[in-house]
Amino acid sequence: MISHGKPVRVSGLGCVTAAGRNLAACLTALDEGWRSPRPPELFPAERQFPVFACDLNMSDNPFCLSDPAVFKAMSRTVHLAAHAVAEALNDAALEIEDLASLRVGVCIGTSVGTSLEFYDYYRCYRAGKEDPLDVIHRYLSSNPALALARLLGTRGPIQTVTNACSSGADAIGLAADWIRNGLCDIAICGGADALCQIIYYGFASLQLQSAAACMPFDKKRAGLNLGEGAGIMVLESTERRKNRKTQGFIRGYGTCTDGYHLTAPHPNTRGLRTALKHALTQAGALCGDIAFINAHGTATPTNDAAEGAFFRELFPNTPFIATKGSTGHTLGAAGAVEAVFTLAHLIRGKLPASPGFFEEDPALGISPINKPLQVEARLAMTQSIAFGGNNSILLLGTENTA
Repeated sequence: MISHGKPVRVSGLGCVTAAGRNLAACLTALDEGWRSPRPPELFPAERQFPVFACDLNMSDNPFCLSDPAVFKAMSRTVHLAAHAVAEALNDAALEIEDLASLRVGVCIGTSVGTSLEFYDYYRCYRAGKEDPLDVIHRYLSSNPALALARLLGTRGPIQTVTNACSSGADAIGLAADWIRNGLCDIAICGGADALCQIIYYGFASLQLQSAAACMPFDKKRAGLNLGEGAGIMVLESTERRKNRKTQGFIRGYGTCTDGYHLTAPHPNTRGLRTALKHALTQAGALCGDIAFINAHGTATPTNDAAEGAFFRELFPNTPFIATKGSTGHTLGAAGAVEAVFTLAHLIRGKLPASPGFFEEDPALGISPINKPLQVEARLAMTQSIAFGGNNSILLLGTENTA
């Protein structure tokens, strides 16, 4: 059982998705209801399911420190993460030189970014052709957390979390524990994932992809769109709090595996309920303290139905949003991207309409907001549901109490 924990200060936010190259651009896209997936261009695809790809020059080294060739040789996942990290550090008013004298931990969640970017090598191997070893070298140098730690020159704990679609949220929760337990002064944490041909066809084989722009919680929802991106938070210890900028706080974190199915959530959301209980206990909060929720909202029939039942019973009057209609499902990055969005919405006091939601589904009995909403709140929740039955919840606040 998770005990009550001290809030952990968030000093910087960074985000890169198909909706925008930085957090401000992403928020503007959400406000405008932008949703424009396109056919895959990063890899050949026989079936043209639309995807949300980032419009970003991945060869640009945002840190301007390392050998450009070294950075260029790293994976697309690391490049996405690096751009979001650079924004988050700037938001926290931290220079890379400032990190040298501190214990800085790096904790990054991912799914594709650790093991599935080797398709070119595998294809050549199966065909009996000469192996393109540059792919193997890129793979060996692209563990996201380790690669970022090397680029930044940090000294502190390093962890890459691979827990499917909850990886980014879990990385933030773990990093917050590092700060609480005095393992580091600063933690750079979040998630990153790039589009990948293997994942693309894997979701196609599961019949989970939509042939059109996805529609989370909508009556006509027909599946997800894959996306890519990165969401990063900079966390700082209490000792560094004096005279330092504060964006908000990690108030609570809970995670639980429901042990029900490899890909489908438990219909009664038993794992999600346990994760919520742990997060509320750590935050010293109640369900009624939560002003709004960022749903996982993949636009798949079973996932949205399970979340809908969860909201209907425990949060019948709490507004919720789903943002994958503008970003696509960014897999291991999703929990972190949506945590960044959630805190940003709290800070600005405004929720966007849920992109892609148009028609209420009577079978769900509950719907995300369909028009912008002003909020005066101190506490919000974001949740992630992952393959393998994992469920994770983060409680985020603009103050250190509910």
